[in-house]
Amino acid sequence: MNDTERCATVFGLGRVPYAPGTAASFAALIVAVPVMALLGWVAMAALGIVAAAFGIWISDHYALDTGVADPKDCVIDEVAGQWLACAFAPVSFWGFLFAFLLFRLFDIAKPWPVNKAETLRGGLGIVADDVVAGLMAGVVVYLFAWAGFL
Repeated sequence: MNDTERCATVFGLGRVPYAPGTAASFAALIVAVPVMALLGWVAMAALGIVAAAFGIWISDHYALDTGVADPKDCVIDEVAGQWLACAFAPVSFWGFLFAFLLFRLFDIAKPWPVNKAETLRGGLGIVADDVVAGLMAGVVVYLFAWAGFL
């Protein structure tokens, strides 16, 4: 496995036989919990933005290497989206669970504008739908927390 492949597949998580995107999102969640608890939402948002920018670059290279426009094993985009969703969550079991579930729902169902973001070309299109899904999930989680439900 070369470095591009290792990064795009998040050390092979993209190759798990069932639900590789969910596996990568769960791994991202495991990292998000201590980051949020120790460093806060600004650090989590910054990490999500860096992962998205790096994800665009590495996904573009991986798509070119594989000859597939959106390789299914490329899951670095799920990491970026999940981290962005978590940046809006309260530091609690329910906050993180809700961020995880909503992100997966929006990423899989692809409601507007997630589906629109997916039509972009190259690495940008691979990552953009997950960034939009993560931001949508994050806003919903934030509103639920603000309203006192989390």
